[in-house]
Amino acid sequence: MKGVILAGGKGTRLLPLTLATNKHLLPVYDKPMIFYPLQTLKDAGIKDVLIIIDPENAGAFLRILGSGLEFGVNLTFRIQDSHVGFGIAGALSLAEDFCKNDCLAVILGDNIFEDSFKSAIADFEKKRNGSCVFLKKVPDPSRFGVAELNGEKVVSIEEKPKKPKSDFAVTGFYIYDNNVFDLIKKIKPSGRGELEITDVNKAYLANGSLAAKIVSGFWSDAGTIPSLQNASELVKGNAIKNKACSSC
Repeated sequence: MKGVILAGGKGTRLLPLTLATNKHLLPVYDKPMIFYPLQTLKDAGIKDVLIIIDPENAGAFLRILGSGLEFGVNLTFRIQDSHVGFGIAGALSLAEDFCKNDCLAVILGDNIFEDSFKSAIADFEKKRNGSCVFLKKVPDPSRFGVAELNGEKVVSIEEKPKKPKSDFAVTGFYIYDNNVFDLIKKIKPSGRGELEITDVNKAYLANGSLAAKIVSGFWSDAGTIPSLQNASELVKGNAIKNKACSSC
């Protein structure tokens, strides 16, 4: 299993903060944002990680993360040269050579999770087939891809619907088999001019190989000013709780 962090976006929803740097280098409480998805992959047992980054801030990423030795992982970097009309699925396509024939765990660089994905990844590695998305109930599902469920089974997924069919957001953590790259090549740009990861997930849903699990702990993206503040508050609260528990 290889790990992929998508951290090449412009972060326009965080302007003017992102005039100075890539959004994934902004602080979330006491660490750069990129540290959190990297830690999530490490905690899941993944050692080989590719980070997709933008060319303007490549030096800053290398300066902060280096080879990954300090974090206990092996890091590879790939430049995302184009942003317009690219989308999450387009960025993920840059990982094909890195992953070769391996399965992959993908996390968006602005997603902060409390949960561990170690058991989910171990289960997936046994079958090495299909995909798995991770869902979380949210008060504002129209900001995200939204999954409609029948029991525990996903029956539909919509990208940023005006009238969501459920309050289950598809979070920014995904597990895919190596067929994901062929599926990306078959999808078309959306009305937003992007290759949507939702369309990739819908392709797995259509062939009956999309699984879903519910995220139990806190989750936040940090791609807007309010969500960046929310993520910092969640991390701070959890850090204080962990410090209190360790001193019990």
